[in-house]
Amino acid sequence: MATLNIIVGSVYGNAENVAEEVQAYFEDQGIDAEVFKDPDVSDFTEPKALLIITSTTGAGDLPPNLEFPIDELRTQFPLLEQKPFAVAALGDSSYGDSYCGGGKICQELLTELQGFPVADMLEVDAMETLEPEKDVLEWVKTIQDKLIA
Repeated sequence: MATLNIIVGSVYGNAENVAEEVQAYFEDQGIDAEVFKDPDVSDFTEPKALLIITSTTGAGDLPPNLEFPIDELRTQFPLLEQKPFAVAALGDSSYGDSYCGGGKICQELLTELQGFPVADMLEVDAMETLEPEKDVLEWVKTIQDKLIA
């Protein structure tokens, strides 16, 4: 199992592309990181650290590929025992209250499961950037030492 699991929630592939860029960065740094596009509960519970990169769909909902594992986490409620995690949420602020809703769901649940958030959730606004991978990579570099201790 990788040291860092990068869980991706994506509908159209944008978050997936960002996750792959981040994985390449970590691999260049000598950090064992793996991207999970169809995760299960163990992909959240087994690694040393978690990075969630997710878009939002519908009215602030999770992308379909994260619905089942997030529901399973809620049902099984495995305590994460202060496992370090961070969430990068991709959204569009023109959607108002549902902006970055998928990321907010993940941030709240992982905190409730007693994970340790190493940073506030990053919100990447499609109204402000066409290259979210740049914003996420810049942010990852600032939290890397806390995420991978």
